[in-house]
Amino acid sequence: MPTPQLPPTARDTTAASPWPVRTLTMKISDYVDKMSPLWVEGQIVQLNRRPGMSTAFLTLRDTDVDMSLSVAIPTGALDAMPAPPEPGARVVVHAKPSFWAKRGTLQLEARQMRHVGVGELLARLEHLKQLLRSEGLFDQARKRPLPFLPRRIGLVTGRATAAERDVLAGVHRRWPAARVEVRQVAVQGTDTVPAVCAALRELDALDEVDVIILARGGGSFEDLLPFSNEALVRAVSQAGTPVVSAIGHESDSPLVDFVADLRASTPTHAAASVVPDVADEQRGLLTVRARARRALTARIGRERDRVRDVMGRPVMADRAAIVAQHRRELAATRTRGQALLSSRLDRERDRSEQLARHLRAVSPQHILERGYAVVRHGDGRIVRDREEVAADELLRVSVAHGDFAVRPVTR
Repeated sequence: MPTPQLPPTARDTTAASPWPVRTLTMKISDYVDKMSPLWVEGQIVQLNRRPGMSTAFLTLRDTDVDMSLSVAIPTGALDAMPAPPEPGARVVVHAKPSFWAKRGTLQLEARQMRHVGVGELLARLEHLKQLLRSEGLFDQARKRPLPFLPRRIGLVTGRATAAERDVLAGVHRRWPAARVEVRQVAVQGTDTVPAVCAALRELDALDEVDVIILARGGGSFEDLLPFSNEALVRAVSQAGTPVVSAIGHESDSPLVDFVADLRASTPTHAAASVVPDVADEQRGLLTVRARARRALTARIGRERDRVRDVMGRPVMADRAAIVAQHRRELAATRTRGQALLSSRLDRERDRSEQLARHLRAVSPQHILERGYAVVRHGDGRIVRDREEVAADELLRVSVAHGDFAVRPVTR
């Protein structure tokens, strides 16, 4: 039976025509073998060198993320180094990648190893510092003021360290009722950056945490390098809660100091920065209360003197005099009002009588009373001309007191 033909490339594989595991491992091994030797940087986290063996094995880990590779190196290359490497040291390795097909693992076959010098590290830190400054992460305008009295204080520090004891002792000495939320993490080694970032994010998510302290005691330049890591610096800059950096001694300047909202020279200084001193506040309250009492006493004394001056005036000797004066003014005003009203009524009365006399004088009734009469036809029309009167026409005559009928006499 003929052997089935395998797909020549990975893109040609299907569910019906897959590669066996051995084929995939051979392909990967062939690809890795074609890679050229290269220089790679990392931190030694484990070193295994047994007496009598010509090869030593170590684990090289990335300083920013949790990724590592196994490295095999001749012991002669280690002996050629000026100082023997120790776990935690940062090194650069010249190695050739190789793939171990039986286990399906990738490792590096090293030829040389060198320590990363302090000068080179300082140059890299300075470059990173300038990059972060150009992005505005160090600007003073980004610094947020710390709360006067935080509801809860977040503390990221090492496990059972002097920095933790100094912060807690300082906080409770200054403000015994203060509450502190502690996150104990690794503050040295390869786990520092991810552990501190995770603790920072966890405390930043708590609503009652109003300020976060990053605290670590002093150490060597290499020990404090994680606190100049770009990932950690950016995590501090992105925190929504104000952050206080208390890393190392006053002479140490990790990059996290520049992005934090406040840089404390020591953990004790950090404690003094986040809570007020209860004794100072009590003394301040006593001072303010005494000043307020003096001011109030002086004000009451001035007002009492003013009342005494007012009550000492002559007009206040006879307090009824003010009422009597107003009573006399009211009586005089009422008298004037009554006189004006009476005068106005008299004038209007005379005017009314005059108008009545005038009306009586021009009244038709008054004319009739003087002996005049009004003659009307039978239909009520007034007779104005003798020629209007017919013979034997019955006319009606109105006099002052009644009326009567007449007939004209014909001649």
